[in-house]
Amino acid sequence: MEHDSDIVVLTDAGEQPRLRIVVGIATAGRREVLSQTLDHLMLQARLPDAVIVSPAGPEDIDPDHARSLAVSAEIVMGTRGSCAQRNAILDVCGAADIVVFFDDDYVPAANFLAEVERLFEENPDIVVATGEVVADGIHGPGIGFDEARAILAADGGGAGLAMRPAFNAYGCNMVFRMAAIAAERTRFDEIMPLYGWQEDVDFCRRLASQGRIVHSPALRGVHLGHKRGRTSGLRFGYSQVANPLYLLRKGTVGPLWALRLMLGNLAANLIGSLRPAGMVDRRGRLKGNCIALWEMLRGRLSPQRILTLD
Repeated sequence: MEHDSDIVVLTDAGEQPRLRIVVGIATAGRREVLSQTLDHLMLQARLPDAVIVSPAGPEDIDPDHARSLAVSAEIVMGTRGSCAQRNAILDVCGAADIVVFFDDDYVPAANFLAEVERLFEENPDIVVATGEVVADGIHGPGIGFDEARAILAADGGGAGLAMRPAFNAYGCNMVFRMAAIAAERTRFDEIMPLYGWQEDVDFCRRLASQGRIVHSPALRGVHLGHKRGRTSGLRFGYSQVANPLYLLRKGTVGPLWALRLMLGNLAANLIGSLRPAGMVDRRGRLKGNCIALWEMLRGRLSPQRILTLD
């Protein structure tokens, strides 16, 4: 076991690996799910050199379980919200070469980190990568761990599929080269609180000048889409309008991107509110959309408004 800054490096041979890979997980309201995710992470063929977890509150993590993992685990507290919690992780990444952000309900294939190491070693111009989500429970009732493992066991592994350029990494699995982040000390924008919807787009686009952003089919996993701990329909609906317009004003995205995203969500919420089904609160989201549009017309639109919405 070797110590380098804040990172504890572990390898089977006792030698320092070529790249130091840290896995960061921001979590809220999913204590049991997080423990299962951490256990699954220990099945990686190439273990992470450290795991850093940022819970929204002390009740969101079992510290004894986290510290019993086969690799070094650090718990860092940040202000509640995905952006703030991920920033707390970045602040203690130390000498890491690569930081991999997983959602607390993301189940990676066993070779995920090994493929990350290969990809970033072979392509020094890549600064951001995201993988293939083999199944995503976010669009339905969610996926259980046993089902996720069965899906990955039956998965063909993406053989023959080519890497392609990407506009941004998908938030449930984002891989970053730390040198690119350190170049301008890039951080997630905490103006977008709580769920921080579209913070992955904003962060990735601000790194685009540093190198390539890619989608790699070799990086595979299942997003459980666990419903507990998610932002309310009302707040999320407000963010569906406020956050794209905020990013447009920042210059992170263009007007067509923002317009397509907002109109697509408005249409989905309007249609879905006529026939409510499943666990998606379309009526709550539509109400949030309408509040945001009204406040836009009054010149009061702000991503942080969701902190005062019930």
